[in-house]
Amino acid sequence: METSAHPAPDYPFLEYAELGLDPRLDVARHSGALLRVRLPYAGEAWLATRYHDVRKVLTDPRFSRAAAMGPDVPRQTPDPPFVSTIMDVDRGEHGRLRRLVAVAFTERRVDELRPYVREVTHRLLDDLLRQGPPVDLVRALALPLPMTVICRTLGVPLADRDEFRRWTESLLALRRITAEEFRNVVDALEAYLRDLIRQRRERPTDDLLSALVAARDSGSRLSEQELLSFGVTLLAAGFETTASHIASSTYLLLTRPGLWDGLRAAPERLPSTVEELLRYVPLNGGAGLARVAVADVEFDQVTVRAGEAVFVSTISANRDEDAFPDAGTFRPDREPAPHLAFGWGPHRCLGARLATMELHEALAVLLDRAPALRLAVPPADVSWKTGTILRGPRELPVTW
Repeated sequence: METSAHPAPDYPFLEYAELGLDPRLDVARHSGALLRVRLPYAGEAWLATRYHDVRKVLTDPRFSRAAAMGPDVPRQTPDPPFVSTIMDVDRGEHGRLRRLVAVAFTERRVDELRPYVREVTHRLLDDLLRQGPPVDLVRALALPLPMTVICRTLGVPLADRDEFRRWTESLLALRRITAEEFRNVVDALEAYLRDLIRQRRERPTDDLLSALVAARDSGSRLSEQELLSFGVTLLAAGFETTASHIASSTYLLLTRPGLWDGLRAAPERLPSTVEELLRYVPLNGGAGLARVAVADVEFDQVTVRAGEAVFVSTISANRDEDAFPDAGTFRPDREPAPHLAFGWGPHRCLGARLATMELHEALAVLLDRAPALRLAVPPADVSWKTGTILRGPRELPVTW
């Protein structure tokens, strides 16, 4: 294996502010090769930071997610993963599981859901405007909108939202918790879902959880553990990421001169602006999911040997100048391009259409109902999340 004359830097790279990237990502991307990094546990791995390298890792079948579940694979946590989800299986098995849930996220189903998302957004804006400034936009809109939508989609009672949000925050935390602590959170979430599954078996409804229960019970297309894992994954990933993106995107539009007013004057530019927001706004701060090579794979200047782990940085790839001219500049008029905000290839985020639609509707209603929106504090005083996989404002005080 190729090694560097310099010791491998510790990864993940977490020295960033607001919407910036850790400078070490820029250095690695400009080097033209994969970078050798050291994870907190189980040793060293490769890191892909360039656009075409990241896409290669995400699409080449010689890189396995299932193999990354092993105990000796470099990772962030003290203990190896013990719960397998749809994100942790390879093509054949992944395709089987994905087909069972993909029907809920087709373009047609997302379009059918758009009026409901718009209605919820207007209702939240009614409350926000009635309350009067200043208002924390995270608590008033960015968080409750996707939370309400995923509850409706999956079939989770909205009254339980505070409880399951505590669970998902623990699952997304970067802090070093033991396997026992993590297992306790998963056990609590699975117990909650088991009760919902029991209710759906007794009284089926028109939601995704009922559809998954039917897939489990008719033809055994889904095991009971797969059913639980689906619920955990959809619940944990179904709203926190979108909430962070709504908050971060609003922050960017309100802090870059002319952007908010320009959109207000030309709302037809919102679709291209949303795509640029998805490209430009970094959503993660952790190492993400490893993939393990099952055969030797050649890259520029580097051969990844069979058995070696590779991490990818999609936020770095989305700032690659070779893929996006002037990539470090936010350009709302940029021609739509295949960014990697939702990953790429077989494991591309199932909820990409839904998340994009929610971001679009949230901004559209804000521009229409609160055209004079602005930060209620200096940008430097905005509080940002720490100790979690996801990035974004913890609070976003606004006025109008």
